[in-house]
Amino acid sequence: MTENTALPATPMSERRTSLIGAMMTMLGPFSLAIYTPAMPTLAIAFDTTDAAIKLSLSVFFGGFAFAMLVAGPLSDAFGRRKTAIGFLSVYMIGSLLAVFAWDVNSLLLGRLVQGIGASAGLTVGRAIVRDQFTGDPAARIMNMIGIVLAVGPAVAPTVGGLILSVFGWKAIFLAMAGFGAASSAILITMMSETTVPDREKARPVPLLKAYGRLVTSPHFLAASLLIASAVGTLYALASILPFVLIKVAGLTPSQYGIGMLMQTGLYFTGSVVFRLALKRFSARAMVRVGLIFIALGASAIAISVETLPISYLSVMLPVGSFAFGIAFVMPYTMNAALLPFPAIAGSASALMGFMQMGSGLVTGIIAAAIGSPVLALQFVVPSMGAIAVCSYFWLVRCERRDRIEEENMYAGDASHTDVDATPIIK
Repeated sequence: MTENTALPATPMSERRTSLIGAMMTMLGPFSLAIYTPAMPTLAIAFDTTDAAIKLSLSVFFGGFAFAMLVAGPLSDAFGRRKTAIGFLSVYMIGSLLAVFAWDVNSLLLGRLVQGIGASAGLTVGRAIVRDQFTGDPAARIMNMIGIVLAVGPAVAPTVGGLILSVFGWKAIFLAMAGFGAASSAILITMMSETTVPDREKARPVPLLKAYGRLVTSPHFLAASLLIASAVGTLYALASILPFVLIKVAGLTPSQYGIGMLMQTGLYFTGSVVFRLALKRFSARAMVRVGLIFIALGASAIAISVETLPISYLSVMLPVGSFAFGIAFVMPYTMNAALLPFPAIAGSASALMGFMQMGSGLVTGIIAAAIGSPVLALQFVVPSMGAIAVCSYFWLVRCERRDRIEEENMYAGDASHTDVDATPIIK
């Protein structure tokens, strides 16, 4: 059942919402990727080990994931705009801490604060879409956000490498602080508040009740698990593919970096094809198309690793198919997860993001426990693909049940004329 809450007025256009949503959602992944070229340099600069510098990635990731669970409810309680600007201020403080870091511990602190500040990007970026739009308009915005997410993190290492070579590693963190300042300026001048703040939602009891509703909602869990299993696979591949393609397939690090453009390129291509196809087909119908490509990619990985020599094409063609399919799945499914919860869209977006990040963390741990990167590849990708397909059928069943319940509710009240419940996405 959906909440009996009327949709708010639309204070921002699709274009403005797409711009702000994409900018906010990209903040975390971009900040993670732009910094990676400087990691060897930082190990030398702070006279520490590579492992200590790699820990800065985990610290950022952890702060980002867990702070989302706080950022989402705060955006419900105090408004999307205030929360986003406040967390961006924290992000800029973390960036400056990293600029003036005097040892590796202070660098880790800066990255932790950065991750916490970036956490509101993912939650607010999705919540403002749910606040204003449903159906295919929401899918178009989510699709545009997906395109930016494909391009931004892909070019971030190149940008970071150029900044490093010309200005040094401190300039990378200064660039992040500048990005945060520019984002804040855009929010202050262009963003309208899209929800009615309710400070009661930040109190412990209402907050726990909100998360309790979410974790006991089959509809929310099905949609979020579909997203987590699909996108979490890409996070897991980030820790598996370097070892498979460099150590087993024999690519050089530079060849590997260029070769990963197949994954990014096919995700981008899928996003563009989705946007064009949306003129003729519904976003819901295209989820099935995406799942076909995900299933093909997952099956091909299992077969090719077993029957073919490990090579770039034998690995990346199936991975590319998987990434292509994700572009068709994400726009509808993200909106479907948030749709029944307009009053707590921030909390719902936060928990969905946490599940997405958590799946990447868990699958990465599983891959590390397996040991062999080839065996991990053969196990993780098909397993996550199967979970994605099963989650979709679970979601379809939940939507069918919700639709029947709503029809029965209205049929039992012939005098009902004000249809104020949020509709199932068509």
